[in-house]
Amino acid sequence: MSNIAVKKETLPAKPAAEWEPARFMRQFFGWDPFREMSPLMRADASSFVPAFEVKETPEGYVFKADLPGVKESDLNLSLTGNRLTVSGRRDAEKEEKNDTFYAFERSFGSFTRSFTLPVEIDPNGARAEMKDGVLTVFVPRTPASLPKKIAVKSGTPSPT
Repeated sequence: MSNIAVKKETLPAKPAAEWEPARFMRQFFGWDPFREMSPLMRADASSFVPAFEVKETPEGYVFKADLPGVKESDLNLSLTGNRLTVSGRRDAEKEEKNDTFYAFERSFGSFTRSFTLPVEIDPNGARAEMKDGVLTVFVPRTPASLPKKIAVKSGTPSPT
């Protein structure tokens, strides 16, 4: 049939003291210094921390958060003074007893994020929108704090 010779070799075992940079980095980045404290923490402690993007525009402040799987009814936004607080919850999906997971990287639970804004905001004009799993919150500036254009006139300067 074939004249290919199959040669089976066993590789020598690596000594235990041999340093492997890739293994070291995997272990280092997987290290959680607070893992030992987890029994002391609340059982419903948050593991879901959404990423926010905060941007200042001439009209106000724009906050965007990736909240896939969070229902609008599970969101709570409040503006107290100059502090914006966004909190919510993403519930885990139902698990069956005979399910076998090979990777479990999605996080669930409740979260709260607070942002302190300058005092020149208009809380009555704040608005929020949820579209395609992205929450967008706009907090406008007060009219007095909006930038004003100063006209420049040519001619002789007036005395002050």
